[in-house]
Amino acid sequence: MTAPAPLGTTGERYRMLRLIRGFEELALALVKAGAIPGGIHPYIGQEAVAVGVCSALGPADTLTSTHRGHGHVLARGVAPDRLLAELAGRVDGLNRGRGGSMHAADLGLGILGANGIVGAGAPIAVGAAWAARQARSSAVSVSFFGDGALNQGVLLESLNLAAMWRLPVVFVCENNGYATTLPAATAVAGSATGRAEAFGIPAERVDGMDVEAVRAAALRAVQRAADGGGPGFLECRTYRYEGHHTMERRMKLHYRTPEEIEAWRVQDPLPRAAALLDAAAVGGIDREVAELLGSAEEFALASPHPDPAGALDHLYADGLRPRAGATA
Repeated sequence: MTAPAPLGTTGERYRMLRLIRGFEELALALVKAGAIPGGIHPYIGQEAVAVGVCSALGPADTLTSTHRGHGHVLARGVAPDRLLAELAGRVDGLNRGRGGSMHAADLGLGILGANGIVGAGAPIAVGAAWAARQARSSAVSVSFFGDGALNQGVLLESLNLAAMWRLPVVFVCENNGYATTLPAATAVAGSATGRAEAFGIPAERVDGMDVEAVRAAALRAVQRAADGGGPGFLECRTYRYEGHHTMERRMKLHYRTPEEIEAWRVQDPLPRAAALLDAAAVGGIDREVAELLGSAEEFALASPHPDPAGALDHLYADGLRPRAGATA
């Protein structure tokens, strides 16, 4: 079984922040070059949430991710070369190029899958938590989702079931202020934490641009869940510096002011984390990550594309193919 990423020190957490930022910047360049088809949902700006939460997880814990999930997957320990190959649709990708940007999974690391459907990871995480309870395991499940999921019925149903059964699951809302282009302030009545509190779930609002603050809150919630205290809820106030999707660059949407973006850039989680280390350590980590990403790019682009003849492989759990001539 693959081991989760070591994130127990400030240096390790800074390294992961830098890795996720660099990975996303590289992915953006490869989208522009046409090497990553379909585009991506960039995670730039939100790195502290993934790193802070994943640093609180143990080897047996599980998580579900979102369409903006590269940071979660990397923070849990997936190798950047295999994830980049996955985004590029290559056979050496994490899921043989079949999952792409929005459906990366690694069961060996407890990553039960990213999900392109808003809020759809929540019931999966609740199911994993229930399974852990049945197995008398102390494992905790984490569900990441954005503020756009706060009005989804499936999330509210998941909160209710987790609370009723006191399941060991932590719900993590990455509130970046926008559901695509819709401001959360115009779409969410009450508050994110209020959603959880209505079900009797302890909820905490956290500075999602501060990796150490996120880690501290996540440690509390994960420990409480592991000890039998039931579910927890974290609202991590964060911000994405790029658009909702790379398509925005071509659509030239204008729903955020330059002043708003700049105000959030002052809170960039990377320099805040770097300030906790000496300059020499930061420089060494930056160089190491740059080399790692250079190798990842070479690996991903050298990997072959899949053979179209195998398009139906792995489609069915029993390995069977549709009958010849079948239309469904």
